[in-house]
Amino acid sequence: MNLDLPPLTWLRAFEVSARTLSFTHAASALHITQAAVSKHVKSLEQHLRQPLFLRHPRGLELTKSGAAYLPKVQDALQRLSIGTREVFGTRRSTALTLRCAVSFAVNWLAPRLPDYLGRYPDKPIRLLSSVWNDPADAQDFDLDIQYGTGHWPGFNSHRLTWETITPLCAPDCTIQTAEDLRHHRLLHVLGYHEGWGIWLKAAGAAGVDAGSGLHLDTSLTAFELAAQGAGVALGRTSLAGNALATGRLVAPFDLAVPIDEAFHLIVPAGGTGHPDADAFVNWLLGAAQAQARDN
Repeated sequence: MNLDLPPLTWLRAFEVSARTLSFTHAASALHITQAAVSKHVKSLEQHLRQPLFLRHPRGLELTKSGAAYLPKVQDALQRLSIGTREVFGTRRSTALTLRCAVSFAVNWLAPRLPDYLGRYPDKPIRLLSSVWNDPADAQDFDLDIQYGTGHWPGFNSHRLTWETITPLCAPDCTIQTAEDLRHHRLLHVLGYHEGWGIWLKAAGAAGVDAGSGLHLDTSLTAFELAAQGAGVALGRTSLAGNALATGRLVAPFDLAVPIDEAFHLIVPAGGTGHPDADAFVNWLLGAAQAQARDN
């Protein structure tokens, strides 16, 4: 233990005792005995080598050291309480916790989520972004959106996207044929098993090394580098819409190759137990179906 940091039980006993100026009232608030409160405070005083209270027959009085220490302790306890509540406090009690790949969260979910929030203003969402397809863990979140083929043991999966892949580059990038890609840096996103090799084979670009180029961990980074002229990204239908709509990226070829991988909503096989899960799942699947019809 850090010798400068007293045990939390001592600090709580001191804070409540200082606030109420009574060991008896502190004992009631902390649901322990008056003797235990007195012992905790005495242990803290010995640890600090300073008296914190003047003990009078009818109550307590803070010493100068105690009065100076009290706001420090209260601030620390408040920060700890707020931090604990932010990370864990609403985990199961209120907010539905959704984990989602960061590129999908930004490019697909964020434009649609305001619709859900408008329909269900009293159903809060806690959104956690992930980069890699970390193992699913129902203890950390209620729902998860992952990229793959739809098979996760212990979970039921619902397909959200139907993907095609096609190269994307900056508007001023000069590419005439698929073979021209050998003169450009290919941008790869780790975690996607279906990538440049599949598209180049479909395009008949045998002279392009499908493994060359730069490897990145998110499509967001790949799209930004492509927009800056640093290479050619491979866009997926669900992620590239905004970049294409705004003109930051263009698709130099008409060839969009269908792939088997997709984003899936995965739910623990036994259900989440969260009261808002069904409403969110139904809304999300409806949004996915609407997107599929539009495509």
